[in-house]
Amino acid sequence: MNLDQGGASEARFARYVAGLGSVIRHAERARPLRDYCTGLMLPGERKSVEPMAARTAPARTAAQHQSLLHFVGNATWSDDDVLAKVREMVLPTIEKDGPIEAWIIDDTSFPKQGKHSVGVHHQYCGQLGKQANCQVAVSLSVANHAASLPVAYRLYLPEAWTKDRARRKKAGVPKQIKFKTKPQIALEQIRWACESGLSRGVGLMDAAYGRDARLRTGMTELGVPYVVGIVPTIMMWAPRSRPSADGQADEQHRPARRA
Repeated sequence: MNLDQGGASEARFARYVAGLGSVIRHAERARPLRDYCTGLMLPGERKSVEPMAARTAPARTAAQHQSLLHFVGNATWSDDDVLAKVREMVLPTIEKDGPIEAWIIDDTSFPKQGKHSVGVHHQYCGQLGKQANCQVAVSLSVANHAASLPVAYRLYLPEAWTKDRARRKKAGVPKQIKFKTKPQIALEQIRWACESGLSRGVGLMDAAYGRDARLRTGMTELGVPYVVGIVPTIMMWAPRSRPSADGQADEQHRPARRA
């Protein structure tokens, strides 16, 4: 891909990356940002900086590797500012095909071979459909029938990571980052979306999130209707009925067990 030559898709991509560059504050980061985004779009299974450097600058791979490594590992910018800019550029295009209809909570996994990437752990990897060494990020996306857009995105930090001071220090994990379950992260994202005034949609989640009663209760309190997957052992109560103080129901309000 040569972003300096013609072509409608290349021009749109260049404008998009330029928009992101406008909020990362330092002009010297614009080129590494452009190269990094280009590397993500190019073919190739590995999206680490070394193979990306070889694909984006084959004549000066070593220098490009150092540039991308510094950009990813040392350059600082506000994630919130970048995501806000993405919403500003992308949401109007999505909403041309209709209003936002859904808020989708999900997570994305990234298989890893090593153990040094922040948050990497042996856990369920949706990309592989099994337990594996991977990173996991929780996201909230807004969607209509035409497209979806992640508006909140946070890396899940397993509890083993939060308790390992040496590992945290080496990886640069801030001290204020504490352990939170994926549903806790999801509820924070839902609360943020409500406070930000984003166009409302029905919450959609699979059973990994739908089984969490605190998440469901929190969404109800925020006025966000939802459709979620649940596991067979979830107890369901009839509308306007409540269990007694000891958690039991009377005969008239006995909960139905999902088959």
